Amino acid sequence: MGKVKITICVGSSCFARGNSKNAELAEKFIAERNLREDVDVELEGSLCTGNCAKGPVIIIDGVPHFSVDEKEFMRLLNELFPANNKE
Repeated sequence: MGKVKITICVGSSCFARGNSKNAELAEKFIAERNLREDVDVELEGSLCTGNCAKGPVIIIDGVPHFSVDEKEFMRLLNELFPANNKE
């Protein structure tokens, strides 16, 4: 897997609608899975993306995702970074 870029809109509307929690969720997910060490993950915040009515907005590798609540964000993260089931 190449570099993965996750951008979380932290404009006031998206931040208030849930991206404050999504940002915390992303940090925790990345840390728990050691993704900064194992995969080249870039996590960043952005100013308003101009999609306030569709927020919270999260952009993954240039693809915008709209109305992303915590449950949907976890689904996206687990799809992008499946758990390693090696035992």
